[in-house]
Amino acid sequence: MNDIILYTRSLGKRYGKRWAVKNLDLEVQRGDVYGFLGPNGAGKSTTIRMILSLVKPTTGETVIFGHSLVSHRTKALRQVGGIVEKPDFYLYLSAYKNLEIVGALCGGIPRARIDEVLELVGLRDRASDRVKTYSHGMKQRLGIAQALLSDPELVILDEPTSGLDPQGMKEVRDLILHLSRDRRKTIILSSHLLSEIELVANRMVIINKGEVVVHGEVNTLLDQGEKYVIIQAEPRDKAASVLRRQKKIIRQIKEKEGKFEVIMDFQDIPLLNRSFVRAGVDIRALIPRRSLEDLFLSMTESETEAAR
Repeated sequence: MNDIILYTRSLGKRYGKRWAVKNLDLEVQRGDVYGFLGPNGAGKSTTIRMILSLVKPTTGETVIFGHSLVSHRTKALRQVGGIVEKPDFYLYLSAYKNLEIVGALCGGIPRARIDEVLELVGLRDRASDRVKTYSHGMKQRLGIAQALLSDPELVILDEPTSGLDPQGMKEVRDLILHLSRDRRKTIILSSHLLSEIELVANRMVIINKGEVVVHGEVNTLLDQGEKYVIIQAEPRDKAASVLRRQKKIIRQIKEKEGKFEVIMDFQDIPLLNRSFVRAGVDIRALIPRRSLEDLFLSMTESETEAAR
């Protein structure tokens, strides 16, 4: 039986005539790394603010660990920690002092626990340095340390890899996996990057304009629909000839805007690539794609167009 530790029912938030979130139903199970995915402006941060009781919903309810956020707010949030958007700190104070202040607001956190979370996020050696000397990635990790101070069972992270370079993203990603696998934390991870969610989450929901578009097991969602490969190669006539000869592995070929869209299994990509090399075809791009990526990219592009 699934152990649902957080759910929302018809959750919504309206600002004037605009619904930032509308009729949102979420279910997070114990042990999940739950990907909360959507383009910028989709309503992710507003939802997280409602779950953390920082914003009052217009409609619906949130229940956490069996407690309604409306009638039993303190009990509902007792085992919850989180960061929303960019974490803020006293830049002229050390990381340790910042966590000490937050701990005092929570009723007092032992020094050993502060040391433990700083070690956990890889900042123990820089604990005495002023936060203003920290890189963006270090501040993000300090924000996660702050969310972990009270040793919560449920951790909510809003865009924790935002603005990070590839190495910083990997460090945060590894930390999330460690918290899930080794520390047995349940994590809600908000992101606008499908690639990030795919690497760490086991279940996910995609929202757009405040409403659910698709939800389910990550592997199931990524495997559904057609898989295809975008190929850019020169000379094109020779590349087309190679593709036509690969009838055992290629189910369909389309030529679009100077590129080939080939429906095939990803496991056969190395075989196709070897055929191109033997034929003397120069591969400029060979990009595996899935229908879910198309869905998400189309959502992101529509949001970008609407903002112009």
